[in-house]
Amino acid sequence: VRLVESGGGLVQAGGSLRLSCAASGDTNSINDMGWYRQAPGKQRELVAVIAAGSANYADSVKGRFTISRDNAKNTVYLQMNSLKPEDTAVYYCIARDTVTQYVYWGQGTQVTVSS
Repeated sequence: VRLVESGGGLVQAGGSLRLSCAASGDTNSINDMGWYRQAPGKQRELVAVIAAGSANYADSVKGRFTISRDNAKNTVYLQMNSLKPEDTAVYYCIARDTVTQYVYWGQGTQVTVSS
């Protein structure tokens, strides 16, 4: 399974960005898809995950970020609104194989929020 992210960039505080992650390859066993992020000097953290139509979010992004999925396109999205400088990080797409429990990672996309 290959994951390719897009949509990162530089935005001012209060602005919005939409990240996309397209999965290709043997995706038949992929159920959970989501996003992690890692800021400089910090540990990687879960941002949002979606599975079977149910979404979960980190407390720090609730009410500002929305995760969605297009199963026909094997693509997961992260709509990020009201961005803050502390949202600056490399954002990674993940997909979990429900049979093997293996987690695939994308290459990451940089999101920078200026104050």
